[in-house]
Formats: sequence, structure tokens, C-alpha cells
Amino acid sequence: MPGSALKSVARKLMIANSPRLLLISFIYVLMITIVAWLAVRLPGSIRLEDIYARLSSGEIPSLAIIYTDFRPTGVFLALLLLLLRPLLDFGFISYCLKLSREQKTDFKDLFNGFIFSLKVLSIFLITSLYIFLWSMLLIVPGIVASYRYRQAYYILIDDPRKGALQCISESCIMMNGKKLDLLTIDLSFIGWFFLDMLVVVLTPLPFAFPFISLWISPYLGLTRAAFYEDLITNVAV
Repeated sequence: MPGSALKSVARKLMIANSPRLLLISFIYVLMITIVAWLAVRLPGSIRLEDIYARLSSGEIPSLAIIYTDFRPTGVFLALLLLLLRPLLDFGFISYCLKLSREQKTDFKDLFNGFIFSLKVLSIFLITSLYIFLWSMLLIVPGIVASYRYRQAYYILIDDPRKGALQCISESCIMMNGKKLDLLTIDLSFIGWFFLDMLVVVLTPLPFAFPFISLWISPYLGLTRAAFYEDLITNVAV
């Protein structure tokens, strides 16, 4: 199916499942926003906004300045918080996939990532490593690699018995010749992402909430779920 048709399916699902879907989206966006906010504000972690402020004023911060408040414990806790993101993402992907299949959904679906936490984190860490290594060559191979592994979470959702490497391997097979199709779909949302970033930047609050994400997250999530559904009907793994 073309991307426009997949997006049309997603919009119809959003209309049919509102306002419950928007509530689920709000909870998901709130959780990942809090996690990201806390990760850079823990005692002892590097305050990226402080470094940016120094750079903006024309000052080149030295390593001594950067690590003035640096503490290994703070960085360790920040990394643990950041590892919550793939678990939460998995839960929202699971919710969107069930919704696209018109299956019964529940608020608890958002926490499905914690049920399969070891496999989810294994997929995340392995694919992140692969993408990093490919990116060491050039940025384009890194982007291609990132799209090669994009169906691994969906494969795990459909068959939790599969291991992380098997899900990654099957995703590579499934995305053969389909990476550009998914990239095109993602690029069609770029205007929404820029608008979301603009709202966050212009919000005169210490804790800026990405309100546009309440619409983008389910829209993109359901479109990607429809893309996966289209893949499994045409690709035999």
C-alpha cells in the first residue's frame, strides 16, 4: 500500500478510537517527556543546556568546567532512565498494533515492554550498536541500518518466544527493498515534528510539554503499524 493509504487508515482509526486514544497518547508522551527531563537534571549529570548557554555566549567550555558537577552515580542513574525509553516505546508500539488490528486494548498495554524487558533492551542495545558502527563509515549507511531493524519490536510482539537476534534478523529480511518506503512515510511527518519542536522551544515554561506529540504519536504509531501489517501480508519470513 502507498504511504498515503496507510496514513488514511491511521486517521480513520484515530477518529474511531478518540478520545481514549488521545488519553493513552497523553500518558505515553508525558512519561517519555518526564524521563528525558529527569535524565539531564539528575545531580552529577552533565547539564547540556548549561553547556549550550556557554557556547551561545561565545564561551568555549573547558573539560574542567564541563565536569565540575560530574558524578559517576548521576550519569549511571541518567543512563538507567534513558533505558526506560525503549521499554515505553515498545509498549506504545504494542498498543498501536493491537488497535490497528481492532483487538481489545488496555491502558496496561503501555507497560508491555517491562514484561519482555530483557529482549526489548537487547534489541535496543544491539541495533544501537549496529547503527553506530555503520554510522562510523558515513551517515547514510547508518540511516539505512536504522531502517533495516525497524520491524524487530513488531516481530517480538507477534511472537514473544523469539530471541532478540532472531527478531533483528527477520526484520532485515522483511525490510529488504522496503526501507525507502518507510523513510518516505517518516519524512511526510517532518513538518509535524518541526512544529512540535517550535512549540517546545517557544513555551516560556521550565517544563515544556510537546503538545503536538499528542497528535503525532498515535498518527505515526498507527501508520507504522499499518505498514507492518502490509509487510507481513506480502513478505514471507
